[in-house]
Amino acid sequence: MSAPAPSTLAIVDAEPLPRQEEVLTDAALAFVAELHRRFTPRRDELLARRAERRAEIARTSTLDFLPQTAAIRADDSWTVAPAPAALNDRRVEITGPTDRKMTINALNSGAKVWLADFEDASAPTWENVVLGQLNLISAYTRTIDFTDERTGKSYALRPEEELATVVMRPRGWHLDERHLQADGRPVPGALVDFGLYFFHNAKRLLDLGKGPYFYLPKTESHLEARLWNDIFVFAQDYVGIPQGTVRATVLIETITAAYEMEEILYELRDHASGLNAGRWDYLFSIVKNFRDGGAKFVLPDRNAVTMTAPFMRAYTELLVRTCHKRGAHAIGGMAAFIPSRKDPEVNKVAFEKVRADKDREANDGFDGSWVAHPDLVPIAMESFDKVLGDKPNQKDRLREDVDVKAADLIAIDSLDAKPTYDGLVNAVQVGIRYIEAWLRGLGAVAIFNLMEDAATAEISRSQIWQWINAGVVLDNGEKVTAELARKVAAEELANIRAEIGDEAFAAGNWQQAHDLLLTVSLDEDYADFLTLPAYEQLKG
Repeated sequence: MSAPAPSTLAIVDAEPLPRQEEVLTDAALAFVAELHRRFTPRRDELLARRAERRAEIARTSTLDFLPQTAAIRADDSWTVAPAPAALNDRRVEITGPTDRKMTINALNSGAKVWLADFEDASAPTWENVVLGQLNLISAYTRTIDFTDERTGKSYALRPEEELATVVMRPRGWHLDERHLQADGRPVPGALVDFGLYFFHNAKRLLDLGKGPYFYLPKTESHLEARLWNDIFVFAQDYVGIPQGTVRATVLIETITAAYEMEEILYELRDHASGLNAGRWDYLFSIVKNFRDGGAKFVLPDRNAVTMTAPFMRAYTELLVRTCHKRGAHAIGGMAAFIPSRKDPEVNKVAFEKVRADKDREANDGFDGSWVAHPDLVPIAMESFDKVLGDKPNQKDRLREDVDVKAADLIAIDSLDAKPTYDGLVNAVQVGIRYIEAWLRGLGAVAIFNLMEDAATAEISRSQIWQWINAGVVLDNGEKVTAELARKVAAEELANIRAEIGDEAFAAGNWQQAHDLLLTVSLDEDYADFLTLPAYEQLKG
């Protein structure tokens, strides 16, 4: 390992946390400082490039596969590195934040993989950022336990061979970490999350027969994947582990990345392990990029846009074909249902929907899929077991029958569904309830029996913005206006007060959440990410 230079990072406006010294060591901070020095300038350039590309989409209202990378797509000779044993079978992956209880439950869940989330399922309070890292270190050293103060129930890890393999998701490139600064400038959250996790755990994971594995969120181009690849190369040399030890799965959750799937795998080919298809951020990205494209880009209610919609089917089938052509895993989307302890009938209906969704993914050629709750692991496992049997994956299914054209990915108007008044109400309800919890430091929130995260709030506020600006007329004949959105939001706020009582309402962030949702939904200037203005209001 390189001798650490004195850290140039300052911890700013942060209350001391228990055991933070185990995470924020001088050597770890020196590593993060070096990542920041070397790679943040390129991060800044790539964020500027995003804005330029968005302006081009606004001008043309179209996207296409890149002509300058046609040779990469046409070259059938390259594949990604073979999957390590710990990541070869990914048939069920559970997702969730890195608090202590979730860490234990996710590792014990029976899923093959746990997506340990510092991104959309985690509000980036300093406590969540630092103690989440501590929980992962403690899990690998088997020094983690948890007792629920309310129920008295204790949680502990199962034997090592029964635990899920961890794939950690750092924050997206657009988010900074205000509590860690160099020369008065915040360090990108992605480098903080990646750097602390990699520095502390890379060698420890190798000793456990696994490795430092990552999910890369919000990627918008192959050049952003190239930046991550360069970071991996540097990091592996820095701590003295073999090149190719890192593995990365890229979330194809932006519409621009959908046109660069092969190029993204190519850039990461020595470190790539797969691509993932995620619905809410993908739809959010479509609205964001084509928000001024007119009626043909207006999405109906978010719950009406299922993975069987023609343009979503084009996206998922292209993803499976691309991955398998290049030897990578194709990982499917989220089953977000949260089982009810009180209503078995609700569970029965929901479980059947989850089973149908996972059956479809397995039959389409996906190698695995996501769930948000341990009770869904057996259901998803059964769907993939039926198709895979004893095989770890189905990468041999090349899906050469798939032929997706550039226009198919943005054929939004191929959907019959239209925006409804109930859809507007649901967008407001979920937006307010999620933002309120996020401002309290919770990133994964059960709302109406679904596990919601920041991606859900993003699509909710984006649809309100789009419907207003496109002059959408709903099924009840009402036109969506700022006034209508304010009326629905006021009614929801009153309903929440009546539901939880005046005392709980006053103790929460309800008015603040209401105001923030309306700000990002009604402002003429569309905020690139809801979490940017929300982070300014996040305490801790």
